[in-house]
Amino acid sequence: MSYSIVVNIAEQSLSVFSLQNHLIKHYRIATAKNGAGEKFGSECTPRGKHIIRAKIGDKQPVNSVFIGRRPTGEIYEPALKKQHPNRDWILTRILWLSGLEKGTNRLSDVDTMRRYVYIHGCPDGDQMGIPSSHGCIKMRNSEMIELFNLVPVFTTVEIIEK
Repeated sequence: MSYSIVVNIAEQSLSVFSLQNHLIKHYRIATAKNGAGEKFGSECTPRGKHIIRAKIGDKQPVNSVFIGRRPTGEIYEPALKKQHPNRDWILTRILWLSGLEKGTNRLSDVDTMRRYVYIHGCPDGDQMGIPSSHGCIKMRNSEMIELFNLVPVFTTVEIIEK
């Protein structure tokens, strides 16, 4: 079955729809603390039409830590956070986004994929519904696994501001 995803930055939500536009799932998320934007280095969540270009982390344990899209072998826990207080915690699964709109979120200095923008799991202590990421879309780990298992590569993802 095919799906589409809508990320609403204002509502801090991610919704999965069937191709007949029926709501399948709805999640609370956290987008960028710097707001919406596409520029390289802005740490903003990019707007517009995207696709899931790659799915990373299938069968990794819950709370697996990723750096550079590779599992480190670490499992997140509060003690690990104390050892690395400034780390951007990317956990459990990654859905790597690629922009579809040339000049808006694709190519040049606005390329979503080259900015390494993902939908990914995060520490359970991170609050959903409050912008707090470095540009990515953060989800609860259990919900991230559910979404990861539901949607295939090339699923469309539209990120809207309002």
